Amino acid sequence: MLYPKLSESFVVQRLAPPTGKIRMVLDTDTFNEIDDQFAVAYSLLSNERMEVEALYAAPFFNELSSSPGDGMDKSYSEIMKIRKLLKREDVPAFRGSEQYLPGADLPVESDAARDLIKRAMQHEADDPLYVVAIGAITNVASAILTKPGIIERIVVVWLGGHTLEWGDTREFNLAQDLHASRVIMDSGVPLILIPCMGVASNLRTTLSEIRDYVQPEGELGQYLYETYRDCSDDHYAYSRVIWDISTIAWLNNPNWAPSQLLPSPRISDDFRWSTDPSRHLIRYVRYIDRDAVFKDLFLKIRQFR
Repeated sequence: MLYPKLSESFVVQRLAPPTGKIRMVLDTDTFNEIDDQFAVAYSLLSNERMEVEALYAAPFFNELSSSPGDGMDKSYSEIMKIRKLLKREDVPAFRGSEQYLPGADLPVESDAARDLIKRAMQHEADDPLYVVAIGAITNVASAILTKPGIIERIVVVWLGGHTLEWGDTREFNLAQDLHASRVIMDSGVPLILIPCMGVASNLRTTLSEIRDYVQPEGELGQYLYETYRDCSDDHYAYSRVIWDISTIAWLNNPNWAPSQLLPSPRISDDFRWSTDPSRHLIRYVRYIDRDAVFKDLFLKIRQFR
């Protein structure tokens, strides 16, 4: 697959933390874990920093689904539920891919991929669309493979893989669709990569914290509290990572998630990072301030009530 060749200066400019209000879409496997619900709410409550133009349902396949397509359908239903709780039915939602990429250069058609291409091409190249992905990145990769020119008009913010120092990068979002993950790493699309283990794994919270700061805040707070409560049968000395809010946090305040520019790593067949200094640059988040992020999220849930 031939992608447009972006100059290093263009990529560096694209990877600078955004200033002002941005346009964004959120691609989410919302039914897979409890963290997506928090991330969807966080994005829609952060309208001083971002305008959420659309929500896309991403495929997933685990014990909660019978196939990637079933996972996508369940995620779409969960998106509709969160929109209603937030009184944001004005934000369009689209079904994504029913399968992972069948080959390295083979996109999968979906309403989500088509909408992403349309939105990316609607505006001038100097007004990029931020594509925030918190699941398998099939929909985004399919859009890039279908219309490679969109890499000049988008910035991808992806929660995927583990830190470069981790023993492997066999992480759920990345490992579900290796072909799609490689498209994102190899195409040259401006990419902010947030690793899971070692970075987003800092974002732990507890049932007592959610009970104190989220449950009292109306119907949304009660729903998020119940979602967290039901994720475990034993909350004694238990905490859980709310991984997906890391992407929204970086957009809200990049100072909470220090990062650096480095060459895009490759993904081996056995799900390990390999480095190549000749590769194009990405922005790599190396830490996240857990307290600042949760304080911002909790206050926004309170203000919504």
